[in-house]
Amino acid sequence: MTRLSVPRNESGLIRLYALNMRPEEARFLREPGAVAQLLGLDALDMGHVEVFPISDLEDFGLYGYLTEGCGISEDHLDRAELAAHKGWILLLRSRAFGGNPVETTLPETLEPVGEYREEDTDWSGTPIETASALPHSAPRLPPREARRKARNIGFSLFIVVMSLIIGGLAWLIF
Repeated sequence: MTRLSVPRNESGLIRLYALNMRPEEARFLREPGAVAQLLGLDALDMGHVEVFPISDLEDFGLYGYLTEGCGISEDHLDRAELAAHKGWILLLRSRAFGGNPVETTLPETLEPVGEYREEDTDWSGTPIETASALPHSAPRLPPREARRKARNIGFSLFIVVMSLIIGGLAWLIF
């Protein structure tokens, strides 16, 4: 019996399971609440749960889906092992559990394929030191120029609206 243990506020982990069941049963897992019921949980965020047949991936395959679609590093995957799987797959992202801890026994119809860590975004960078990046570095318009520009924009909008009204009235009359 395989256990599913998810710590509180877990993030960035993808769990992959092969579904050893008839296609009709696997297709049913796409219904709201079906995967949570299968796992014995109250609820899951279905926006982070995927149930699909591997055949839907066509030439891309499970390996390509995990690397290109999910951002899993290639050195964490075994292409031959993933290619050996056929049938339906259940993919659970950490966010599916809503930050709640989970401790449950998996049903025998779920065969663990693997747990994979999503690549984190590198938010580091050097500070921007150009003058244009400084606050209020854009040239300021003189007050008269700013008022003139605002008047021109307002007048243009007035002309467009009045043209539409006159055009609409002319269309109704003729």
